[in-house]
Amino acid sequence: MRDQQIELEEFRRLPPVEPREMVGLWKGRGIPAGHPFDGVLENKDVVISAIGVKGTGPTTLYSLGNSHLLDAMKRKGVRRIFFISASALDISPVLPFFIRLVAKYVVQKILRNMYADLREMEHLVKTSDANWTIMRPPRLTDKSATGHYRFAINSFLKNCLKISRADLAHFMIHNVTNEATYKTTIEIGY
Repeated sequence: MRDQQIELEEFRRLPPVEPREMVGLWKGRGIPAGHPFDGVLENKDVVISAIGVKGTGPTTLYSLGNSHLLDAMKRKGVRRIFFISASALDISPVLPFFIRLVAKYVVQKILRNMYADLREMEHLVKTSDANWTIMRPPRLTDKSATGHYRFAINSFLKNCLKISRADLAHFMIHNVTNEATYKTTIEIGY
């Protein structure tokens, strides 16, 4: 645990990374086993799955991609993971009436394929033995981190309409070892 705390402190001292710098293709290294995540999880303690699709067509990226990731984590003994999902997957009863209508009859209809796959992903995650946290952010922005946001564990936030990618990352990095966030769904926003 002490080594993990030291590594986490070293990580926190790193200069901030802009979201645009995090986009790219990961390639594993090490002994190939024919798995898409070969080499990527060597000597890792935590994983953040921030995959996403472009467009509104049918997809299995979330469910299939994260199924492979959970399988690779199990083989490598990695237990901690954060998954990025979407806040409008479930309609928050504490949002204003008009926002609930837009979420249900516009957003969920337009993104129905992505949301169907996110629901499948969340089901797979919740039945896994990993120490998972499902993050459900609202609209993501490219603004800088503030370190000031609200979150709710296994609950909804009132008027939670946006958050920066940087603040979402801030929360995850600062809660890697927080056991109160294990096996929970977290809504986060300003």
